Amino acid sequence: MRRALARARDGKALDLAEATVLLHARDEHLDTLLGYAGRVRDAGLEAVGRQGIITYSRKVFIPLTRLCRDRCGYCTFATAPHKLDSMFLSPDEVLEIARQGAAMGCKEALFTLGDRPEDRWSQARDWLHAHGYDDTLSYVRAMAIRVLEETGLLPHLNPGVMTWRDLQRLKPVAPSMGMMLETTSRRLFEEKGQPHYGSPDKDPAVRLRVLEDAGRTNVPFTSGILIGIGETVEDRAESLFALRKVAREYGGLQEVIVQNFRAKPDTAMRGMPDADLQELAATIAVTRLVMGPKARVQAPPNLVDAEYGLMIRAGIDDWGGVSPLTPDHVNPERPWPQIDDLAAHTATAGFALRERLTIYPEFVLAGEPWLDPRLHAHVAALADPRTGLAREDAVIVGRPWQEPDGGFVSLGRTDLHTAIDTEGRSGDRRDDFDHVYGDWEALKERLPASAPASAPGAGPGVHLGEVRQALRQAADDPAGLTDAQALALLDAAGDQNGVGADDAALEELCRIADDLRREAVGDDVTYVVNRNINFTNVCYTGCRFCAFAQRRTDADAYTLSLDQVADRAWEGWQAGATEVCMQGGIHPDLPGSAYFDIARAVKARVPEMHVHAFSPMEVINGASRTNLSVEEWLIAAREAGVDSLPGTAAEILDDDVRWVLTKGKLPTKEWVEVISTAHRVGIPTTSTMMYGHVDNHAHWVQHIRLIRRIQEETGGFSEFVLLPFVHHSAPIYLAGIARPGPTARENRAVHALARILLHGAIKNIQCSWVKLRDDLCRQVLQGGVNDLGGTLMEETISRMAGSENGSFKTITEIEAMVAPTGRRIRQRTTSYGVPDSERVAAAAASDGVCQSVRTFLPLERL
Repeated sequence: MRRALARARDGKALDLAEATVLLHARDEHLDTLLGYAGRVRDAGLEAVGRQGIITYSRKVFIPLTRLCRDRCGYCTFATAPHKLDSMFLSPDEVLEIARQGAAMGCKEALFTLGDRPEDRWSQARDWLHAHGYDDTLSYVRAMAIRVLEETGLLPHLNPGVMTWRDLQRLKPVAPSMGMMLETTSRRLFEEKGQPHYGSPDKDPAVRLRVLEDAGRTNVPFTSGILIGIGETVEDRAESLFALRKVAREYGGLQEVIVQNFRAKPDTAMRGMPDADLQELAATIAVTRLVMGPKARVQAPPNLVDAEYGLMIRAGIDDWGGVSPLTPDHVNPERPWPQIDDLAAHTATAGFALRERLTIYPEFVLAGEPWLDPRLHAHVAALADPRTGLAREDAVIVGRPWQEPDGGFVSLGRTDLHTAIDTEGRSGDRRDDFDHVYGDWEALKERLPASAPASAPGAGPGVHLGEVRQALRQAADDPAGLTDAQALALLDAAGDQNGVGADDAALEELCRIADDLRREAVGDDVTYVVNRNINFTNVCYTGCRFCAFAQRRTDADAYTLSLDQVADRAWEGWQAGATEVCMQGGIHPDLPGSAYFDIARAVKARVPEMHVHAFSPMEVINGASRTNLSVEEWLIAAREAGVDSLPGTAAEILDDDVRWVLTKGKLPTKEWVEVISTAHRVGIPTTSTMMYGHVDNHAHWVQHIRLIRRIQEETGGFSEFVLLPFVHHSAPIYLAGIARPGPTARENRAVHALARILLHGAIKNIQCSWVKLRDDLCRQVLQGGVNDLGGTLMEETISRMAGSENGSFKTITEIEAMVAPTGRRIRQRTTSYGVPDSERVAAAAASDGVCQSVRTFLPLERL
C-alpha cells in the first residue's frame, strides 16, 4: 500500500497491481489517496479553465420502454409486458415529459430503455410494427428528432448495446450517447446464478466493442463501472484499465461514472448488501488516478447518501444528470437531490456548481468531427461559446432538425487535380496529426502480431520442399491449394528486406499464374477510358492511411458543385470515356440525397455514361443519413443512375488490421453486407485489396479467400484490383507504425497468387499503374494480370499519398508500357465488353485524356 501511494503521490502511472492495492485503501490510507486524486482532478480542471467547478446536467428522464431482452439480477427497471399499459411511451407522452422539462429549464432528454426488447417480447415487435417502426432504435431515432424539433432539449441516448451501423444512424440525432461497461468480469456473465447470466448484452467483450465503435464513430460517449454486484477488486481494476485503453485510443469517452450498487426489492439480488461508501470513494479515487486529469469522473448524487464532500475529495468533477421533474427510473427509491441543495453541498466542499449540456464542454468547443452539423444549431443555442458549458440565458425552444440545406456548393481547391504538386499544403502532415487519428502509442498495442520465423507466412522459415510442393499444387489444381501452401508461395518473395527470397520459385509462381491468365482471358491486355471524379475531399472518418482527407478549413480542401461534376463527366465523354468513377470523402455537410443527386447530375448531362460510383463506406453513410436499409438505399441509387459500385474501402478484410489502419471506417461485416446486397439487387461491383502496411501475408491469403467465397455466392464481382500501400504521406507511416509498402517481389507474388486463388471465380485481375511503376506493371502483366484499369484523367487520392506515377495515362502511354510484353492491348467497357466504334474513335482522337487536365505533368516530366 505504501509503495502504491508513493507512486500516486509522485504522479507515476499506476499498473494493474498497484491500482488493485489502492482499491483496498481505507481510513488514513484512504485520506491520503483522496488527496492525491483530488490534486490530479484539480490539475485537469485548471488545464481547461474550469478551476473549482463541479458540473451537472439539468435533465428529464424519458423511459421509452421498460422491456428488455436481458435478465440482470439487480435490475428493477426492466419488466414484463403484462405489467405495462403500453409497451412503449407514445410520442405524445415523450413530448409531454420533454416540454415540462424545458419549462423547468432542463436541457437534456435522457432516453433510457431496455436492450432490443423486440428480440424477446412479441408484444414489443407488434407495437413497433403497428406504429410503423422496423425496430426499437428506429423509434428512438424518430423520438429524438421530435424532441429536438418540438422542445429544444438535447437527446442523450442510452439504448444499450449498439452496432457500428446503429451508431452511424443515431449520431445525427443526439449530441451524446452512453452505455455503462459495468464490469469486465466474465464470471458474472458466464456462471449460472451470477447477475449477468442469461443477458446477451452484458458480455464484456460486446460492451467493450460498443465503446470502441463509439470512438470510431466520433460519438461523445458516457460509460463507467458498477461496483458491488459480485465482482472482485481485481475485476474492478481491470474494468478501469479497459476504459482507459478506450479513452486513450479514441478520445471520445466524455465521462466515466462510478456507480455503487443499491439493492432493490423484487430483484434476484435484493439480499445483497449495498456497496460501502468508503469503498465507493476509494474506487472513485483510483478511477481518477488511472484515467488521469483529462477524464471527467462522475458519481450519481442520489446514491451517495450525505457523503457529497467525500466524493468530491475522491476526485469527481461531475454529478451527472439531475432532474427537477422526473425520478431516477433505474433507482426509483433514491430521489434526486434538489439542485439548490446540491449546489450548497458542493460549495461546502469548496467548489462551485455549474450546469453543462449532455455533450461535455470539450466536445462542444471541438465541434467536428464530434458534433454532427445537423445538431450544431441546437447545441449552439444552449452552449456558452467561450466555455462550452450551458448558457444561463439560453432560450429552450424547438428548432428544425434537417439535412444540410442548399445541396452542393463549389468550395476550395477544385483545381487540386491539376495543381497538387505545386500549390496547397506545404507540410507532410496536418496540424492535428497528433490527436485526430487517436493516440499513436495506444494504437501500437493493436498491431497484429507477426508470425514467428518457423510458422507459415514467416518468409525465411519456409523450406524449399514446401514451396516446390505448393508450386506443383498451383499448377495441377489451383482450387486445391491450401492456406499453408498459399503462404509458402507468398513467402518466396521474402520479407520486406528481401531476406528469405527464392527468386527461382517466384519466377515459377508467376509463370503458373500467367498460364492460368491465358486460359481464363487470353492474351489481350485491357483498359478502360474513364474519368475519376472525387467530388470532395472533406472527410472526418479518420483513416490513418489516407492523405486525401481534409478538414473543411485545410488549404487543400474542396467540394465540387453538381454542375462541376456533370461538366467533368461531359469532358470525359468528349474524350471518349465510357465510365466515370466517382468517390469522395465522407463530408458531414452533404445532404442525405447527395449520392443520388450526383448520379442524376451525370446521367442528365451524359445519359450513356456508365456511372461506377460510391464505395461501401459511402453506401453506409448514405443509408444512415437517409434512414434507409442498405438494400433500400442501393435500389434507390440504381434508380438514380448508379450502374456499378467500386469495391474499395476494403483495405484488408480483417478487423484486427482495419482498426489499426482506420479509426472510423466500416467493419468487415458491413463491407461484406453492402457488397453482397449490391450483387443481390443486380448492381455489379469490383473487389480490391490494399496491402503492405500493418498486415502480413496470412492476411492477404484470407482476404482473397473471402473475396472468392463472396463471388461463389453472388457472382457479382467483375474484377479483383490489387492496391499496394503508398506510404510517403500516409499518417500511419509518418507515425512510425506502418512499413513503406510492399516490396517489388511481394507485388509480383501477390498478383500471381490472386490469379491462382481466384481461378475459376474472377477472370479479371487488375494492377494499379498509379501505385506501381511502369516496369513493375510489366512484370505483373507477365505474372497473371490482364487489366490495367483506366486512363483516369484525374487521380488525386494516390497523388496526395505521395504516388509519383501521375494522375492520368494516355492511350499512347499505356500502349508504350505494354509493348515490351508483346501482348495486344484493347480498350474495354466497365463490364469488359467492347466499346462501340464512336467511343473508340473519340478516345483515339483525345488519346484517352481530356484537354483540361493536360496542364498537369507527372513529376518525372517536370
